[in-house]
Amino acid sequence: MAGGIYLIQDDDRLVEMMEQPYDSEDQLQDLLVTYPNLIAGDQIDRATARRWLLISREAAPSDEETAVQWSLDHLFLDQNAVPTLVDVRRTPNAELRQKVLGQSIDYAANALVYWPIDSIIALFEANCRDRGRDPEQIFEEFLGADANEDLFWQKVKTNLQAGKVRLVFVADEISAEMRRVVEFLNEQMDPVEVLALEIKQYVSEDGLKTLVPRVIGQTAEAQQKKSSATRERRRWDESSFFAEIKARRGADEAQMAKAIYLWAKSQEPEVQIQWGTGDAYGGFAAQLPQKGRKPYQLFTVNITGRMEISAHNYGSQPPFNAEHNWLELRSKLSAIGLSLPIEPGERRSPSLALFTLQDESALKQVMETFDWVIEQIQTL
Repeated sequence: MAGGIYLIQDDDRLVEMMEQPYDSEDQLQDLLVTYPNLIAGDQIDRATARRWLLISREAAPSDEETAVQWSLDHLFLDQNAVPTLVDVRRTPNAELRQKVLGQSIDYAANALVYWPIDSIIALFEANCRDRGRDPEQIFEEFLGADANEDLFWQKVKTNLQAGKVRLVFVADEISAEMRRVVEFLNEQMDPVEVLALEIKQYVSEDGLKTLVPRVIGQTAEAQQKKSSATRERRRWDESSFFAEIKARRGADEAQMAKAIYLWAKSQEPEVQIQWGTGDAYGGFAAQLPQKGRKPYQLFTVNITGRMEISAHNYGSQPPFNAEHNWLELRSKLSAIGLSLPIEPGERRSPSLALFTLQDESALKQVMETFDWVIEQIQTL
């Protein structure tokens, strides 16, 4: 056994705790599910400690046609909606280390294909059911009662589109070779964050147990490049958003986005515009304030050139949680290219491309449709 650590008890008794290997990888994986804080969010981001929402254990690709056959040990999200892909191994040797690194880079490169946002939401809800917990209650505990769940899932999707994910390799011992590889990858891969996490286990003769996590891979250069405190402070506004969407998508799509924005502005104060935050991606949401309840999000327009709605947002609250109102809403939105699911409240995010609205009549129909939506909500 390796050296230990010492615990001073209340009676001033010194208890020696010796390092002890885990019985199996499953034991270490179970600990991460039960105690997500072992992923040392305070070490990953010292300015704002990362907190973790478990999406799934053994998360396999959602595409049945994919040629790869594997499953990720754990898929987490942090409070900034950054997907965190965790791979657990007990002291990997050289051959296993190469396999793990290659497989995890495959995860990161194909995350959007393997886990589209609807699939991630489904995995989260299935995991909650397996644990006998209410998904909305878990989400509220994670982000607070005032958090907008739909905006959070949209941000997950945006981070996946931008390739903004985090890879975490977990073991009871990280070798010097593994450390050098992780540090190299973390410096070179942007915006992907690559880290190793060593979690040592110490046990006393009378059964006390201590777990000591240590994050590896954060060189000064990598931290400077990927400071989440710097990235997450940026808030988009009218000037920055329209300049960026014009540069990325062209003048025509920027003009469509501007027309939708001006329609929303013309509805004030009934409609409020909320600008998103983030590093490279963003957009705005049109919301309808409601007394005593969170705002009713009508739609979002993002910098990828799409208008998007949340099926869950509409179908989980009145008036559209009633079947006949839902069917009428489906018909109205289908006519403008937004296809809602059959059942209200299903977690899907239909969207339409802004370039499809270049015809003036198509754009007018979109605005008239949301005029009707507002009228229906305000009749409550």
